[in-house]
Amino acid sequence: MKKSLVDAASTFMPLPQSIDQLYLGCLAQNPKAQRELFERLSPKMLSICLRYIKETAAAEDALLVAFGKVFSKIRQFSQEASFEGWVRRIVVNECLMYLGKQKAKFRAINIEQLGSQMTVISPDNSLEWEDLSIMVEKLPKGYKAVFELFALKGLSHEEISKHLHISESTSKSQLCRARIRLQKLLNLPERKN
Repeated sequence: MKKSLVDAASTFMPLPQSIDQLYLGCLAQNPKAQRELFERLSPKMLSICLRYIKETAAAEDALLVAFGKVFSKIRQFSQEASFEGWVRRIVVNECLMYLGKQKAKFRAINIEQLGSQMTVISPDNSLEWEDLSIMVEKLPKGYKAVFELFALKGLSHEEISKHLHISESTSKSQLCRARIRLQKLLNLPERKN
């Protein structure tokens, strides 16, 4: 009976020389190949994680979860592209999922419950929530609508564009102009985007 490459890789796995050999070992669920692949690719993949997730511990967690997915979904690799590129895609997707979860946690804070407890830092530290609300009310109708949906309700530009029946680029420009107007009202220097 003829052995397949996967069977051969699972029975004898000397220190592999290439990522392709490591792939075959991982396909056979060889722990040594998995460890070697992780050791070889993790520095490069961690640097990718750190571009998305600035906190080192969280980036390392995302990296570990991503490699868990690599090993559990290794049979889904189609070999049409490079294996390292496929791993990179999983790592990037995991980072984006992490950031999405963090954004959802941030959105879960109910602004209304904060009420007057919330203070915006200003040069004289005396700007209260009510003062900010008054300034937002002074914005033109379009600016105000986009600013409230984005900053207070946490909607994306895509969601705002559907809600207000405007284009995404209009939503972005209205938000930018609203911020500039508020900065002028607050006498703050303009923020570079």
